[in-house]
Amino acid sequence: MTATSHPLVIVGAGLAGWTVAREFRKLDASRPIEMVTLDNGDFYAKPTLSNAYAQKRTPEQLVTTPAQKMAETLGVELHARTQALAINTQAQTLTIRHGEIEQTVSYGQLVLATGAHPIRVPIEGDAANQVCSVNNLPDFAKFHAALGPAPKTVLVVGAGLIGCEFANDLVLGGYTVHVVDPAATALSALLPSQASAQLRDALQGLGVVWHFGTTLQSLTLREGRMEARLATGEVVSVDLVISAIGLRADTFLAQHAGLACERGIVVSNTLQTSAEYVYALGDCAQYASAQSRTLPYVMPIMNAARALAATLHGAPTPVVFPVMPVSVKTPALPIVLVSPPPTTEGQWTAEPAVDEMLGGVWRFVDVHGNARGFVLTGKHTSRRMELSKEIVL
Repeated sequence: MTATSHPLVIVGAGLAGWTVAREFRKLDASRPIEMVTLDNGDFYAKPTLSNAYAQKRTPEQLVTTPAQKMAETLGVELHARTQALAINTQAQTLTIRHGEIEQTVSYGQLVLATGAHPIRVPIEGDAANQVCSVNNLPDFAKFHAALGPAPKTVLVVGAGLIGCEFANDLVLGGYTVHVVDPAATALSALLPSQASAQLRDALQGLGVVWHFGTTLQSLTLREGRMEARLATGEVVSVDLVISAIGLRADTFLAQHAGLACERGIVVSNTLQTSAEYVYALGDCAQYASAQSRTLPYVMPIMNAARALAATLHGAPTPVVFPVMPVSVKTPALPIVLVSPPPTTEGQWTAEPAVDEMLGGVWRFVDVHGNARGFVLTGKHTSRRMELSKEIVL
């Protein structure tokens, strides 16, 4: 079987899956494309999930293009609400199931865009199963329905990027927000300590209540609400709990097919997995082009999808990731950052502040004196292009 004698099959209808389909269609208008997804396949921007409350947007309003319209426009046969069960890399087939019906789909090339799952830690109590995670639009719809209108009290577990974005969004939406995290301050894994303190203080100024240096131990039902008991012994009465402690690449399908997986599905510079004709990108992939990192952001997906489309069309194209600043959606303190590569030796250096109320500038400088990352806060976020040019990749 040649690579193009059967359809291009894509597993996953998130940004990665749909972007590959769109980019491929620019190069090939006729080859069959089939897409398999557990949800209905509607297209939406995942970053909008963590700022919808402040904008008073419902789950339905977050959909930018309905699935059927996407499929018609791109000429995709969409297998919605369908589970991908198994890959046979020798026969080049994918077994799928819709309801009780199983079928086998042949592929010329297979793209895995299976995304990631929220990390959950065990907690005690009779309400432990009521903790929400929001990683996609169906998750957000459930969260939105469970929370209902303000005023309510929400406990956010995790003061990382998504936790801080949700805290900012919910407090602007009129909710009382508590955040618990074992770290000493907000977004501590990505920011120098001074910038973390700025974000902590900015959100606290809006009413966010921080519980640092502790964890959620149990969640118990009490008269229609929940009592959240922390490791410190403190008890917070809340209406809903959202877990935002990170993501883990969804490698289940790949692992069971015998594909190489570590933190994600291991892919080469051309995004091929350890199996011929099988590729991966997005939150599920561990990129050789990024020093074997996973890159759970929008810009890496866009770069990877363009390169992969060319490769699938017959022109092997290594993905090259440029400097890709990340914007943190915390209006209380706008932040733009580029994280240094993991294990890079160096330190954060602060640019002298003219006025701390306007934010700040930090560069991560390695042992050779090269700028490998930066953090901009407040008004200084406008300097993202300037500092991006300084980065040594």
